[in-house]
Amino acid sequence: MTSGEEGFLLLSCHFGNPDRKILTTAQLRTLAARVTGRDWTVRPGDLTCQDIAALGYDTGFSQRIAGLLGETDLLRRYLIRGEKAGCVPITRVSPDYPLILRQRLGLDSPGCLWAKGNLDILHTPGIALVGSRDLKDRNREFAAAVGRYAAEKGFALVSGNARGADRTAQEACLAAGGQVISFVADELSSHPKRESILYLSESGFEEPFTSQRALSRNRCIHALGQMVFVAQAELERGGTWDGTVKNLRFGWSPVLCFRDGSLASRELEQMGAYLIGRKDLEDFSGVTDSQLTFFGA
Repeated sequence: MTSGEEGFLLLSCHFGNPDRKILTTAQLRTLAARVTGRDWTVRPGDLTCQDIAALGYDTGFSQRIAGLLGETDLLRRYLIRGEKAGCVPITRVSPDYPLILRQRLGLDSPGCLWAKGNLDILHTPGIALVGSRDLKDRNREFAAAVGRYAAEKGFALVSGNARGADRTAQEACLAAGGQVISFVADELSSHPKRESILYLSESGFEEPFTSQRALSRNRCIHALGQMVFVAQAELERGGTWDGTVKNLRFGWSPVLCFRDGSLASRELEQMGAYLIGRKDLEDFSGVTDSQLTFFGA
């Protein structure tokens, strides 16, 4: 593990202790910007408060950063527990870190992703599926159709493993012989290791479910998919609405919303989403490495 990888872990992971005062995404973003271009050859634990203060931080915050970077023994113990649970870290500077996340989210991409499962799936182009937990029958059929479509076309299905749309699409994809990347908001280590699924978490591998984690991971689902299908959304309510609106605002990926006649779908269309039906899935010509050819981009 490189010193850069160690640094990201020490600054962004709780290591099972919710009281560990890690840096926020915004603070990590600022620190990364200040460090860019500097040639530091020392390991994270060897950095002093003076080294940190030279980046323009006050004494208190410099001590906080230096303290986090100095907990290398805590990091080693956590890595050992993670290995026993089948979980490994992928930091923003690791070779396996998804380039598309860095490209689309920039310094707002997670400092570290924890992974359990087949890492090779990360190298497969993906399409994402999001949607409500309580689905109407037509919307459930659409979610399943997207899952099958991903498998048939050779895409990894990116979703969130939540009840409803997520699991419907994931199960349909797996049943059709496909592969799934599942961003979880609960304890990563509790999920069984399966060859066709890669579970990801941005908050370590032992943390329990929280609504904040569920909302935060939505940006990763939207950004990792080369296009995002919305099976069902509630107008101005819930994580599906929140994540999709942010995607449309920042332009992470094209959004294709099921044409179910709902107020939510019509409002998303006004924001820039494309409304489609189940039969429209047959009309896609596919996805290039970086652009959706269906839209002539």
